[in-house]
Amino acid sequence: MTNNGDLILCYNRGCTLKFDPNKNPEGSCTFHPGEPFFHDAYKGWSCCKKKCTDFTEFLNIKGCTKGCHNGTKPKEPEKYVPDKDTKDDVIEYHAPKPVSLPRPPADSPMTCLKPTVSPNLLQQISALNVGSSNASDSTDLTDVPVGTMCKNNGCKQAYEGPNEKAVNKTCKNHPGVPIFHEGMKYWSCCNKKTSDFNVFLEQAGCSEGEHCWIKDTKTQGQTNCRFDWHQTGPWVVVSIFAKKYNPNKSVVRLSAVGLSVELYFPAENSVFAKNIELYGIVDVDSSVVSMLPTKVEIKLKKAEAMSWGRLDYPKINKSLNGAASKDPKSNHKDNSNDCYVESVDLGDL
Repeated sequence: MTNNGDLILCYNRGCTLKFDPNKNPEGSCTFHPGEPFFHDAYKGWSCCKKKCTDFTEFLNIKGCTKGCHNGTKPKEPEKYVPDKDTKDDVIEYHAPKPVSLPRPPADSPMTCLKPTVSPNLLQQISALNVGSSNASDSTDLTDVPVGTMCKNNGCKQAYEGPNEKAVNKTCKNHPGVPIFHEGMKYWSCCNKKTSDFNVFLEQAGCSEGEHCWIKDTKTQGQTNCRFDWHQTGPWVVVSIFAKKYNPNKSVVRLSAVGLSVELYFPAENSVFAKNIELYGIVDVDSSVVSMLPTKVEIKLKKAEAMSWGRLDYPKINKSLNGAASKDPKSNHKDNSNDCYVESVDLGDL
């Protein structure tokens, strides 16, 4: 008869029984040969598909393999104890900090981005152009009085009669809208700024086309479009939701810290114009524009790895004592009044 003092503990996982080493036949031990795993609140064994969420139930999962008992205690993993003499050999790691680039001037020259235009948008505009061309064909120039000034912005040519079509063919005008902001006056199409109103009126047109002797019945004005933006790691994506705008007359200009958008809607004869001084610095050459049937998407490539707190650069207001303070409205993600733009009609000046 075997004495209980001669029994030893089995160290096979899942067994925990005591056995006589002299009586250890094959199949006397039921155990788990695999490793325990703990994942997504589940506890189980890698050797079988049994798993549960309760730890007590996990300990009571019956083994899946039979064999002999094992009386050899497994070695415990050695604990790492740092050597005090080698503490100077430890290299501390710090995440690299982004390099802050010098901010360019807000009035830096802008570059006109070449957009990728959707074919569906071109089909929409071509249908609108057919209707407008039929209406213009019915206009009789014989009804235009001699001396009538061209209605295009910036053009100073007067109508000299139907026999002078060859002389009056080229019209130098400004296809954009006049903008008056912070004491400066300029056209959104060429961005030549001046503080003198007379100099502004005398600026030669930056585009060539045909004269417009009879003004449209609809007055060109300002329109509003829904505006939104979001950012990823390397990009800031600006979306302007608009339909039936003319991509050939719409422009997107960009500088390192400035964005100017002008969308022309031929059906309403109106313009959406927005000028933004950007929160961060962008890479103009890597930025792209897509003109789609329902929106204009502008992907701005960040010039430095940083998160933008907002889209526009916070304005600085000077108080009476000369101290600079941020605009209290600057915490808003998208302040629609970040750049006040006044659009007026100068066709009759």
